[in-house]
Amino acid sequence: MGAGAGAGAVEGVGLAPGDLDDAVVVADDEIAESLRQALAEALGRPVLRGTAPGTGGAGVPVVRIGGRRPSFAPAERLIWFHSVRAGVDALLRDGDWPADVLLTRTVGRMGERMAQYVLGWVLAECQRVPEFLAAHDRAEWSGRDTELAAGQLALVYGAGRIGSRVAEYLRGAGIRVVEAGRATGPEADALLPRARWVIDVLPLTPATRGFFGPRRLGALRGATFVNVGRGDTVDLAALEAALRAGHVRSAVLDVLPGEPAAPDDPAWRLPRTVLTSHTSGPTTDEDVVADLTACWRAVAEGRTPALAVPVGRGY
Repeated sequence: MGAGAGAGAVEGVGLAPGDLDDAVVVADDEIAESLRQALAEALGRPVLRGTAPGTGGAGVPVVRIGGRRPSFAPAERLIWFHSVRAGVDALLRDGDWPADVLLTRTVGRMGERMAQYVLGWVLAECQRVPEFLAAHDRAEWSGRDTELAAGQLALVYGAGRIGSRVAEYLRGAGIRVVEAGRATGPEADALLPRARWVIDVLPLTPATRGFFGPRRLGALRGATFVNVGRGDTVDLAALEAALRAGHVRSAVLDVLPGEPAAPDDPAWRLPRTVLTSHTSGPTTDEDVVADLTACWRAVAEGRTPALAVPVGRGY
């Protein structure tokens, strides 16, 4: 996968395709040995192991693969960091990512997995699955009215690759979907009183921290709230108030501000709420290999990878 002659620099960073020819690829210590070997096979070159900077030697361009923010030590010429996770808020928390270091991320089939998770809970609610399970445990034979999902309104906040996949799956069940991005957020907010489901797929940025607070949650009129985005995008005190007031019918939270939730965490006691353990969108080794090799191919051809993160935007 060497660089093509005459290819231009990758947009937005100082990385040029020729930099990959001499680059040392390093997997951080947290990367499993099986994944390191799979990456080396896919790239057709050695993948070293080490978290400490300077692994490649002074002046040698370095491409790192990992999940934690690199040190950006002067002893290492880091040109590219590929995150094994989709969320990059922890990497960009300090707001000082060097402009000449490419940042890419792993998405893989996360959109498909998270879409299945959301649709599964939506349909389970319509079919009263939780109530039937509880009735079964009581050996109680009792009828329950079910509802059709088709024709009802879902608002999906977060119109990126993952949010769009969630919207696609919901539309497949006949649900009317409005995707709320940066430009369409006000339109979605106006529809909050009419929504049957509100799906949070937001990344965490300064603008989205506490995004679902008293104003938005208080505007709901019996919607179910599902969060598969970031825990800190939701004000849990406001969510509890909205649940107790009936503005929110029920909630499914796959993410929380603090994880893992201890047994005494107040989130466990939210009324009509189910917590799941940050499992809606797992990332597999196959996802990391596929996404890194696709990014490598793009850089080698002088293109900006589709999974490059615009660090100024924050996600």
